[in-house]
Amino acid sequence: MTQAVRHDAMRARNLALVLGEVSARGSVTRAALAEITGLAKTTVSKLVGDLIEAGLVIETGVVRDGERGRPGMEVRVSGRRVAAIGLEINVDYLAARVVDLSRSVRIRRTQPVDNRMASPGDVIAILQDLALSVVDEAVDSGLRVVGGVLAVPGTVDLATGTVHSAPNLGWRDVPLLSLLRTPFPLRVDNEANLAALGELWFGAGHPDFLHVSGEIGVGAGLIVRGELFRGVHGFAGELGHVVVSPGGPPCRCGGHGCLEMYAGQDVLLAAASAELGAGIAGLLTELDAGNRDALAACERAGWALGVALSSAVNLVDPGTIVLGGIYAPLFPWIGGVVTETLAARLGQMREVVPSVEVSRLGTEAATLGAAGQVIQQVIADPAALLNA
Repeated sequence: MTQAVRHDAMRARNLALVLGEVSARGSVTRAALAEITGLAKTTVSKLVGDLIEAGLVIETGVVRDGERGRPGMEVRVSGRRVAAIGLEINVDYLAARVVDLSRSVRIRRTQPVDNRMASPGDVIAILQDLALSVVDEAVDSGLRVVGGVLAVPGTVDLATGTVHSAPNLGWRDVPLLSLLRTPFPLRVDNEANLAALGELWFGAGHPDFLHVSGEIGVGAGLIVRGELFRGVHGFAGELGHVVVSPGGPPCRCGGHGCLEMYAGQDVLLAAASAELGAGIAGLLTELDAGNRDALAACERAGWALGVALSSAVNLVDPGTIVLGGIYAPLFPWIGGVVTETLAARLGQMREVVPSVEVSRLGTEAATLGAAGQVIQQVIADPAALLNA
């Protein structure tokens, strides 16, 4: 390794170290950064200058840094220039979120679309138009979108961006990434995994929890010590296909009695009332009015969730269970039933049953987690952006 290559590698590590500390601490002076990182003050000053020039950090004012009372300039992550985009394909909508480097959501777009059994090419064409319009809007506001992640409700080959199976879309072995043309680097990932990461970075931020995202399908993402658990093949978290009742109704996955057949959005709406045409908003209206069918549908869904989650708890022992997606607005009607079912099924074996909480993010979690992945990548390797 030549001296120049060693110097570049050392600079890259130091840039990541400095930006990581600034991001973790919220704000910090250059003098404090030198003390925290063990780097020379002149080195820190040069690194901070490079990060400022790249638009990754800003100096926001004079503060006391505690060193002999001398004032220092406060350094913060900048949200003015660099941003990421999170995209989502779901069964009944497409979504895009632009998030700047300070993790502020700058643009929100959700487009209702019925993607059931639609061809991947047709869906991608609409999504591409949505993504490009959002990027144009971001550029007009002075932001540079440096990357994106696409969330899909199915099993994904992370290396190739191929969707192996998305039963609720009717897709198998779709090379999704090769169909989408964007002016920024893009990856494809599972919606439930990204929703869990969204909850970690933008929600309550528990270090250990199981996030359940309810939509047409039901997925889960497991966070262990602040990291996403994917399993050997990256397919962990298919909670919707945990069998609740072996003799239950057939599921799109080929099984019978899966959780989705009791607690998925379509099943909930159908069980609540055949007249409901306004989606979850209509169901909430019926629940507020005390509609018996709607209340019974939520009771049944809460019980099924509790049964499936009791198996998950026995297997992975999460500290907390967070209910997101459609379960967030429905939490007042299903949260108690889930907790009671868990307690009844787990109480004899466990002193403490995991608490059940509602997500603050609802259906936004996956797009925020998608954008958050890009932000994490920039913070972990700012040199890649500076050298681009």
